[in-house]
Amino acid sequence: MDWYGAHSVEEGLAIRAAGIKRPVLVLGYVESSMWNEALKADLRLTVFDQASLRGIDRTAKKLGLQASVHLKVETGTGRQGILEEQWPAMAETFKTLGNVILEGLSTHYANIEDTTDHQYAQEQKKRFELFRERIRRDGFNPQIGHTACSAAILLFPWTHDQMVRLGISAYGYWPSKETYLSFLQSGKSPLSLQRVLSFKGRLGQIKDLPAKSYIGYGLSYKTTQPTRVALLPMGYSDGLDRGLSNLGYFLVKGERAPIRGRVCMNLTILDITGISGVELEEPVTLIGRDGEEEINADTWGEWTGTISYEVLARLPSDLPRIVV
Repeated sequence: MDWYGAHSVEEGLAIRAAGIKRPVLVLGYVESSMWNEALKADLRLTVFDQASLRGIDRTAKKLGLQASVHLKVETGTGRQGILEEQWPAMAETFKTLGNVILEGLSTHYANIEDTTDHQYAQEQKKRFELFRERIRRDGFNPQIGHTACSAAILLFPWTHDQMVRLGISAYGYWPSKETYLSFLQSGKSPLSLQRVLSFKGRLGQIKDLPAKSYIGYGLSYKTTQPTRVALLPMGYSDGLDRGLSNLGYFLVKGERAPIRGRVCMNLTILDITGISGVELEEPVTLIGRDGEEEINADTWGEWTGTISYEVLARLPSDLPRIVV
């Protein structure tokens, strides 16, 4: 059965609002104020402390429901998850509860994307298996185990268990250069990931500036010749990194339109000098392909000193999405 993953209850509720009936697992922290809505929507919650576990049980009892939860265990990442020495107390808590079912068990790899030496990931998987065996000896039998992120899915079948957590590769991106290199070194059959996400806008104004005109806050750019500029009504409030200022470019009519001046809160100024036929409300490609040119999240990452994960994750959730 296919599952949906959500980082928050709000994301999970949005999935439900879209009419999707499949199981939805909330991977992140859930505030107690959201337990009621989450359980009524039949969202599975990730737990890693006794207080939350008891609270979810009380909420489920009031609603007359059985809550299915996934226990996250700590194997060496230092993030969410219980340590093995905390399990006996957690087990006793589970045994006293009548409205919570331990459905799944998970962990997360700390060093599987940033290296071609995967010994640490292998050790984490061993710790996970030992933890799972202990849980089973104590009378619990979670039906679903999941540890695999995109890199693990691509590289190591032994991480797949009953479920995997497909992340950035769902967009068609390799998790890292090291992951791609590890894949090639493994001798696996060739695999081509196809980037499927595009990020676009439309021009809101076009105007001509004379030579020696300043553009943007801080007078950070000055024209050296007559320049035609176009205003894109999108800025860092829409997920554009301010580090793109005077550095990056977007695509207009299949040509590179350099960013001039600073990226503003809700505006970015593009130099369209030499791009003929540009009209008001002309489409602009910020991420994606236009003609023979392409900009992707890796490109943004190189420009701004970050990774494609951050670029994609920072695209605001309220931006209109068009599924094609």
